[in-house]
Amino acid sequence: MKREINPQESNRAEAFRMWMSSPMPMVTLVKTLDVSRLVKVCKRSGMKFTMLMCWCVGKAAGQVEEFYTLPVVGKLYHYDKLAVNVIVENSKGGISSCDIPFTDDLQQFNRYYLSLTAQAANECKSSCFASDQRSSAFLDEHMVIGTSAMIQTELDCIINQYTDQFSNPMVMWGKYRHGLFKTTLPVSFQFHHVQMDGAHAAKFLQRLQNEIYKLK
Repeated sequence: MKREINPQESNRAEAFRMWMSSPMPMVTLVKTLDVSRLVKVCKRSGMKFTMLMCWCVGKAAGQVEEFYTLPVVGKLYHYDKLAVNVIVENSKGGISSCDIPFTDDLQQFNRYYLSLTAQAANECKSSCFASDQRSSAFLDEHMVIGTSAMIQTELDCIINQYTDQFSNPMVMWGKYRHGLFKTTLPVSFQFHHVQMDGAHAAKFLQRLQNEIYKLK
């Protein structure tokens, strides 16, 4: 469930004091990942590359405590669970987004991913990950990590817009690059400075790489 916590009684007290009222509190780190293992698993299993990336994102985030708290409209909240938001092309030629609850079970996450993205694409309806706009009890108990895969071309870095409608972390990437010995993918990670510091974000990116290496 989602519950409000007192920032002064949390380990983010100083960050909350310094950055909650900042007009631009978002920070972006960029890391080039080795996704050779992920591509091999994708081809062998028939699973989608983006789904596998999203699962690795959720798996890595679950190991970083700061992902379970989020600043929302001047307050700090703690969540019990994580979800990953994905953007899909819908049947009207536009885009829709959907929140996918994270589970350590890759097969179950894949089933969630396939059914929920298909529903969003067919119905042209989005489940918005802006925390202050979500109303259902199901969504309220999940801290949602946004993702955006722009696979039309290779990208070195992505700097996302900031709006006070949401402060959720975002993981973004373009098309992966085939090299002589490995396949690489630059990934941009944007986060609210109240939620975590650069060291936490760097730890997450390294754990994301480790989860990709461990894929079977």
